[in-house]
Amino acid sequence: MRLIHQINLAFGALLLIVLSLTGVIIHYVLMDHFVGKQRDDMTAIGAAIQQRMTVAPPVTLPADLKITAGVAIPVNGVEAIISDADGNVLSEYTPVHTAGKTQLVEAGSFTEATSLKEIWNGSDSRYLVDIQPIPQGKLTLITPMSQIKEIERALLERFLIVLCAAGILVYVASLIITKKLITPLIKLKSELKKVKSRQFADVQLIKAGGEIGVVAETVHELAVELDRYNRVQKQFIQNASHELKTPLMSIAGYAEGIKDGVFEGEGARKGLEVIISESGRLSKIVTEMTLLAKLDSEEDIFKAEPVTVEEIVTETVERINPLLLAQDIKLQVDYAEDKIAGLRILADKDKLLQALLNVVSNAARHARTEIRIKVGVVEGQIRISVEDDGSGIAESLIPQLFHRFVRGKDGDTGLGLAIARAIVERCGGSIAAGNGKAGGAVISIKLPSAA
Repeated sequence: MRLIHQINLAFGALLLIVLSLTGVIIHYVLMDHFVGKQRDDMTAIGAAIQQRMTVAPPVTLPADLKITAGVAIPVNGVEAIISDADGNVLSEYTPVHTAGKTQLVEAGSFTEATSLKEIWNGSDSRYLVDIQPIPQGKLTLITPMSQIKEIERALLERFLIVLCAAGILVYVASLIITKKLITPLIKLKSELKKVKSRQFADVQLIKAGGEIGVVAETVHELAVELDRYNRVQKQFIQNASHELKTPLMSIAGYAEGIKDGVFEGEGARKGLEVIISESGRLSKIVTEMTLLAKLDSEEDIFKAEPVTVEEIVTETVERINPLLLAQDIKLQVDYAEDKIAGLRILADKDKLLQALLNVVSNAARHARTEIRIKVGVVEGQIRISVEDDGSGIAESLIPQLFHRFVRGKDGDTGLGLAIARAIVERCGGSIAAGNGKAGGAVISIKLPSAA
């Protein structure tokens, strides 16, 4: 059964139960009200009779007594009976009533077959009784319950008609509202099927309000991100194939040439050097690809611990110095001493060190004479920026600089900065690239302080 039908059926059943309970409650409330009101009226009638009674018979009830007694509901058949203490009707008094005898009998009024004692002790539920003491004995006022039930039934029927009409209107309104709520869900289900079949680019944003709208926006954002990730993965596979194919072709070509005797002597020696160089490059690419895959998928590869900023920067400088000395490049480190001293970062020390080495190594390939590392605190975060005095980064390359296999001029594998970004993001930070005022490249890393 479709969801919309389930909701409509459940709401209809709930509405029926509520209307039934309401009808029962109204029935008892009306009966209680009418019975209570009639008792009050009968008490008033009894008091009026007591005031008009005289010692000598006969006693008759004026025709206008019902009105002066304040009867609020048109219940006919209030019968007054005067009896002694044993329940015997006193014959010297005329039985009085407010309606004709025929009407009372037809309505189920007092008859000779009914004993006054049974009425007094409440064993006869057909009558509503009010008993008042008088000097002659007892004044018993009797009203048949059938009269009250008839009026209550007529009024209850009107109430039920109104309730049923209101229930129908509410149910129709619920059908409209349910359709309005369910339609976006049905459309969202269709879009989720596209996600299931990996048609991420075809997923449309479903417009809806409330929580359904939030879910629809989340699904659309998920599809956009999956589409981007899918395209990046395809591009990564293509680039990886190309990057792996180039060294493999060099290795295979020189190996076959040496085997077939094409390269001999000095040529064979150079061929072996190329094979060794390309094998090392191939091994480096595979190692970096494996590290990237682990950073993306494995949680336990990253073991965070507090490490001071000065410690990580100092070790980076020590490791990169031999490369810089060989290229005759100076390295300068600037600390904001009043803010940096003692600050720590929650990170995997070895991984963060590798990220900084990748960034500084990238700067070394493009710097002319100098690299500057600046360490400070910006907006509550620790900022480490690496600047070089090279020609800078092409503006068209900046948005893709940290993607895999994206290489600038004189680039290496195209994975170093991608690895740096993955590590920095695992530390809860961010990395960005740009050009300085002097024209050189600036790569900035922001990391949260472990305090």
